[in-house]
Amino acid sequence: MKIDAQPIQNGSEPSKTISVDVSLLKPPAAGQCNVPIDQIMSAVNSVKGYVVSRLARIGRTCDVDDLMQDIRVAVWDGVTKGRYRELPGIPFEAWVQGVCNKICAAHVRRELSHQTLPLLMDFTTAEVSPEVFAVVGAGLGLDSVERYVDHAWAQAMLSLVQRNVKEDTWQLAVSSLVGPRHYGPPSPRDRRRWHAVTVVRQTAMTISAALNCHPEPGLSMEGLCRCAADCLPTAVLRRVAETIVRPGLRGLPRSVQMAALATELGVTERYVAVNIGFARQLYRTAWRVLQHEANRQPG
Repeated sequence: MKIDAQPIQNGSEPSKTISVDVSLLKPPAAGQCNVPIDQIMSAVNSVKGYVVSRLARIGRTCDVDDLMQDIRVAVWDGVTKGRYRELPGIPFEAWVQGVCNKICAAHVRRELSHQTLPLLMDFTTAEVSPEVFAVVGAGLGLDSVERYVDHAWAQAMLSLVQRNVKEDTWQLAVSSLVGPRHYGPPSPRDRRRWHAVTVVRQTAMTISAALNCHPEPGLSMEGLCRCAADCLPTAVLRRVAETIVRPGLRGLPRSVQMAALATELGVTERYVAVNIGFARQLYRTAWRVLQHEANRQPG
């Protein structure tokens, strides 16, 4: 006699399925989220109105282009490095909006904190113009020796920046910074002023980074050039300086490198192309500062 040992199943009871919240699963590995680049660019462009609105509240709509580039790079990194996790019913654009919110909030906090410009050079050798004094000295009470020294160093720092930008760019940036803030839709003149302010600001950041490098005595020319490229203020400018400006690429090799760089950074080839000239200008500025600092150090 054979005994059937299989359990008796009740056909009337439906089988139970266990569902797991996908938000509790591990994030995907890098490269698994294949979001089309057209969808990425479209989603980023869709938040520009929100960015303009946030910056207009504090009178800083001149920072729109910089902030949009930060958002573009952050979204691209999130997708390519596996930080973005696709959830059912939640569109990709919602995740981009969240990234935009965080970057905008951080930028607004920085602007409202009014951080002091780095003061990194010997102020005794600098020339101070009335425009520089207006930028630095507005509302500053010189009631202590420390404040007086900081004030003089700031004047010298801005004088160094002034010598490394075009005169018309400097004048336009200074008039924009010391004048009253304008609210409302941007005009072509506003865009020219914002561009001038961006050039001056990023030149100052480049000089500050170069002064903080402290190159070792006897550093090779190759090492000095590599250090100069690392001093540029944004990832796009640094990569352009490192891969296009420093090697001096021209013609077809430059076009090939531009395409590779656009894919790497998640931007268009046109965006890479329009940044080559500015990256070259900042690279030369950083190189001059580094060379001067290296020559000052005892051998």
